[in-house]
Amino acid sequence: MGIKERQVRDREAVRRAILDAARELFVAEGYENVSIRKIAERIEYSPAAIYGYFPSKDDIFFALADEGFRLLADPAQIDFESLSHLEPLERIRRLFWYWYQFSRNHPQYFALMFVDRSVPRISREYERFAFVHEWKERLIDDIRGCVEAGSLPKTLDPAVAIRLLTMGLFGVAVMRISERLSQNEDSDALARNIVNVIIAGLQSGVALDLESVACRSGAVR
Repeated sequence: MGIKERQVRDREAVRRAILDAARELFVAEGYENVSIRKIAERIEYSPAAIYGYFPSKDDIFFALADEGFRLLADPAQIDFESLSHLEPLERIRRLFWYWYQFSRNHPQYFALMFVDRSVPRISREYERFAFVHEWKERLIDDIRGCVEAGSLPKTLDPAVAIRLLTMGLFGVAVMRISERLSQNEDSDALARNIVNVIIAGLQSGVALDLESVACRSGAVR
């Protein structure tokens, strides 16, 4: 291995150490309570060395959020090829179940991205997270497919449906992560039931007061 390759490898290793330490500290102590100095102490580096990799604490968060959102739709976890052969409504069920599993498989990322209220607004970095909006648009198209197939009412706003399903599943995830569920309560069964109940409600044509504009602006904070 040449000098340049070794330098690149070493720099990536330090960057990884910074992100791992920051993620653990942010989740354990809360984003607003963690300083660059505290992160530096965790990996036994100087604060100045951290700034050589990330201009600010916010930049560290945005790098972690980027990783988290990519894990959320990781092709290694989601078999998109198999999903493409499912009926539209079953594909929706399966996608949201994958996203619920993200909270189980990557609880630190989930807590940082969706629970900690003190983190920076992801909407500040719109261009960086444009791929998240693209995912949502594809999901909206899937909901439209359900409407066209007659599985959901023609009056249903796809963005509203996505918002309801997201809030239902994320609510279970937050309760489980914060250990607010009963001792013997099965969070997976609860999540499945919530998805089924929400979809059944949508299929019934129940009147909804939620506005599409609010859903679109609130999808990525």
